[in-house]
Amino acid sequence: MAIPVIDIAPSARSESARRTVARAIGGACETIGFFAIVGHGVPDAVDRACWNAARGFFDLPLAERERVAFPHVGYPYGYARLAGETLAVSRGEAAPPDLKESYCIGPLKHPAREPEDPSEAFVYSANQWPDQPSDFRAAWEAYYRAMEGLAARLMTLFAVALDLAPDFFDDKVDQHISALRALNYPDQQVAPEPGQLRAGAHSDYGSLTILRQEQAPGGLEVLTLDDQWTPVPAIDGAYVVNIGDLMARWTNDRWVSTLHRVVNPPPDAAGSTRRQSIAFFHQPNWDAEIKCLPTCLAAGSAAKFGPVRSGPYLMSKFTSTVDQKAEMAN
Repeated sequence: MAIPVIDIAPSARSESARRTVARAIGGACETIGFFAIVGHGVPDAVDRACWNAARGFFDLPLAERERVAFPHVGYPYGYARLAGETLAVSRGEAAPPDLKESYCIGPLKHPAREPEDPSEAFVYSANQWPDQPSDFRAAWEAYYRAMEGLAARLMTLFAVALDLAPDFFDDKVDQHISALRALNYPDQQVAPEPGQLRAGAHSDYGSLTILRQEQAPGGLEVLTLDDQWTPVPAIDGAYVVNIGDLMARWTNDRWVSTLHRVVNPPPDAAGSTRRQSIAFFHQPNWDAEIKCLPTCLAAGSAAKFGPVRSGPYLMSKFTSTVDQKAEMAN
């Protein structure tokens, strides 16, 4: 099953065009949970500056990168060194650590009030900004804002696709707690351990993910409904979008939060196999209630899932991987 490519630019031209784009998105979300978008309007200069800043950061000596390393196990934002995470653990599976390193930031806007819940305060932990490259922070903040704007447009299209008012999700994502993460998959100098991948099979936690990736040996694959792992190609000027677990819960599994992974390059790959990606993990407001949407529940039937709050649900997933990191550190 091919990942559909959807031009979302027409959605701004007329109501009928918006419905057409929304139907295409809804079809992709029901069948595979992944699609690529073009016509998104993100300035190329903003995209390129963030990408190059991330590449420059990962090119720094390890000692420099570790200046912004997590100050303790379980801190949410900063640098994680190679093999510092095992995504399969979030699904309750044991596996060797993933062959990647990463850098992550959280929300740029913090609430005016003081969070009463310690877990909510944790989500708003301070970002750790590297000194080099010199334009890193400016480039990342600009890209984060571009992604939150694009995510808001996509949530409007999601609402239309689900036969809801276009502004249905607005008050549920206006104080989102999203994260922006760059991942570097280095050339593999030694053979991976049995079962070890660049990123183990997992689903994302939130409402949606917007991914910028490059074409390189050993890339992203998605598990289709017929249990086949299918590559997700990198398309110039396009972003890959997939829905997360909370959106699947919202839609009563009408939309699918699909397993995906990043595989190792083939042993006989010629040249460099280094790969980079940047993912914006869109997460609804901390206190947003995620419960079955009225348009996703047939008359007389019961919802598959009980209501959950966005923030506590995210923390439960995060804690499962933190426990694994703590074991690795001991």
